[in-house]
Amino acid sequence: MDDRTLRTAIAAADGDDPYRALRKLHHARVELNRALDRAEALAVRRARSAGTSWQVIALALEVSKQAVHKKYGRS
Repeated sequence: MDDRTLRTAIAAADGDDPYRALRKLHHARVELNRALDRAEALAVRRARSAGTSWQVIALALEVSKQAVHKKYGRS
């Protein structure tokens, strides 16, 4: 997602059409979450390749070791 798309979605909240504003914000959130999920997965793979323990990764992500291993253990 580019910065302009995000700014447009946020600005739409002040528009005259609440439905359209909500749809734009929803789509922006979905797109942003997908991009963040991809970036996080890449960072976890890189950390594991560098020898970082699951415990340290879990601490960085503020989740349990079990949660991070369940989510990324097979990646």
